[in-house]
Amino acid sequence: MKQADRHFINGAWRASKGDTQFPVVNPATEEEFGSVALGAKSDIDDAVAAAKAAFPGWSQTTRAERCAYIERILQAYEKKSEAIAQALTQEMGAPLRLARQQAAMAMRHMEIALEVLDAFDFETIEGGCKILRDPVGVSGAITPWNAPASQLICKTAPAFAAGCVVIAKPSEHAPFSARLVAEAIAEAGLPDGVFNLVFGNAAAGAALSAHPDVDMISFTGSAAGGGAAAQAAAPTIKRVHQELGGKGANIILDDADIEAAVKTGVAAMMFHSGQTCGAPSRMLAPRRFYKDIVEIAVSAAQALVVGDPLNEGTELGPLANRPQYQRVLAMIAAGEKEGARRAAGGQRPGGLDKGFFIKPVIFTDVEPTMTIAQEEIFGPVLCIIPYEDDDEAVAIANGTPFGLTGYVQSSDAQRAARVAARLRAGYVSINYPPIDFRAPFGGYGRSGNGRQFGVYSLESYLETKAIIRAAPWDA
Repeated sequence: MKQADRHFINGAWRASKGDTQFPVVNPATEEEFGSVALGAKSDIDDAVAAAKAAFPGWSQTTRAERCAYIERILQAYEKKSEAIAQALTQEMGAPLRLARQQAAMAMRHMEIALEVLDAFDFETIEGGCKILRDPVGVSGAITPWNAPASQLICKTAPAFAAGCVVIAKPSEHAPFSARLVAEAIAEAGLPDGVFNLVFGNAAAGAALSAHPDVDMISFTGSAAGGGAAAQAAAPTIKRVHQELGGKGANIILDDADIEAAVKTGVAAMMFHSGQTCGAPSRMLAPRRFYKDIVEIAVSAAQALVVGDPLNEGTELGPLANRPQYQRVLAMIAAGEKEGARRAAGGQRPGGLDKGFFIKPVIFTDVEPTMTIAQEEIFGPVLCIIPYEDDDEAVAIANGTPFGLTGYVQSSDAQRAARVAARLRAGYVSINYPPIDFRAPFGGYGRSGNGRQFGVYSLESYLETKAIIRAAPWDA
């Protein structure tokens, strides 16, 4: 049995002061294969104290020094990337091919952090004013179970680049990949206290968010979790950066290559068994092509291979944990109760007696106001909704509380761009381009605030200071 029973605090792995062990379950087998020690408030307090003590020195390091540290983290991480991928598969059931992609994403975030740090102007002159960009200070990073390695690096690399110190609190459902990431960071030899990691559940996240010596929280997770973090942080008036849930609309315009657009849309939706915040979970179909689109989508969903995540041919693994599995089943039932028609999926695949597996679901006869069309499901469930014209498509797309991602498919670049510009979403893709890790990623409304990736990540960890004097600055 694996054990994550120590936290990384002030440059050393320390026994937890908490007395609760959380079982870690392989979602493909439903078997417990390890446990994680849930940190106590005193563990959070120790980590914050270490970070606070380290901040004055770390914030004064040079750009070249911080680049060198991040390069060493990248080198140490790369050596562990296969082990991290294996841990991701065991913890959250991601097919090994996908887990390797996630592990590689973290390396890309570090490479971009280095590029941004090398070019960023921390000091500029605007008229008679000198503008300084200073590190925020002590930052807390609360990361999710669906992308535990990449999100941990996505937050820590730009924080280090900015001159901030970090206390990370990964999900209790995915501790072992996070521990490997922490080991890579430790091997880079950062000064004691610059990076700290405390395992824990929501209580640890609340303690971190509420701590008066934490200057900023970067949270990725559900809208409910983000709201709880913001509420805990509110009395201390700290910055809270939130990347939360989504209900992405995928508008297939009537001039698109319908078959290609639908097949790619189904694949994008079912990626990671639908457990991505940016999933295109609502496919908006021109009414005159609605029947054809449903048929193509059903066929594409039924062709996806659901199975053992260690098998090379597997395209969809299980849901990552029992609570999520139960939530997805409940949302499927809610959709049927409200009158939507399940045209495909929803059952346990044949030959898989254990594991949190669900065949990918296609819902038709979906009204835009139904629960399954309004709330994030975070599972392999696609709703297909008809529309009459571009205006109605945009209205449906914008008709949820979320606004993280949007998608437009069209053969007319100008028309697609016009529709994309009208979407109330922070990240809009036209014709399924590769993800751009330099573009700002974040949402409107209940999808959060602030932006990650590229220079936008670095800027989220900086304060702006104006120094004004009568004499010109170039004198």
